[in-house]
Amino acid sequence: MALLSIVTLTTLAACGKQTSDTTQSKKESENTDKKEWVVATSGTLFPSSYYNDDNKLTGYDVEIVNELAKRLDKKVTYKEYNVDGMLTSVQKGSADFAANDFSLSGKRKDKFALSIPIKYSFGSMIVRESDDSGIKSLNDLKGKKSAGEATTSYMKIAEKKGAELVSYDNATNDQYLTDVANGRTDVILNDYYKQKMAIQAMPEIPVKILEDVYFNEEQSGLLFKKENVALREEIDRQLEAMKKDGTLKKLSEQFFQADVLEKPDVTITETIAVD
Repeated sequence: MALLSIVTLTTLAACGKQTSDTTQSKKESENTDKKEWVVATSGTLFPSSYYNDDNKLTGYDVEIVNELAKRLDKKVTYKEYNVDGMLTSVQKGSADFAANDFSLSGKRKDKFALSIPIKYSFGSMIVRESDDSGIKSLNDLKGKKSAGEATTSYMKIAEKKGAELVSYDNATNDQYLTDVANGRTDVILNDYYKQKMAIQAMPEIPVKILEDVYFNEEQSGLLFKKENVALREEIDRQLEAMKKDGTLKKLSEQFFQADVLEKPDVTITETIAVD
């Protein structure tokens, strides 16, 4: 009788696992079969996701998604959030994935996965043009006012280096840069290529990238819930094709004026681990 019970329980456990696997496979199939994607983005992250002079949502990540949708015969609806909102929408399934220059570090790796890399970069700092905001190295961040969105890895790095955090909620670049220039804040830590393009787009604001103080090599991609394997693999196949036929390089040069598909040849002064 005891043996029968063990066998029965084992069989039920196996059936339960099989049912769970079947349910997961069905969900993944539904994700790839959908005719429309809901994509989370910010609409304020130049030049990855922003509104142009014609009030049209565009940017490097956005146009990559548009090209993917074209190749896979999908419609796309974009929903705009701050960083936490994008992560929550992907985790809860109200968005299929997020396109907003995402990299992964710390605890995010437990819940999310990225596509193949669509951009290689590294961290840099924007400071005042007149006095470098009194910053010559990452250690000089102690006591400085660092601007950014609350839960990003860059704000975590600034906090780790002793900076006073000044948090913004999905603000535009002109607000960030102006606040550094007028002394409301002292520094912005972020991706080098995004910072370079933002400064270039607003040359009238007296800020600059602090030269030769670069940190944390990174790679970014489209962000998926970790379990959403089938959709991610389908998109990865198309991204590989876009890389091979030159589409990604063309978009890279259009939005960053550089080939961000190649690892940059710079000296990284420090790598800072964040949770």
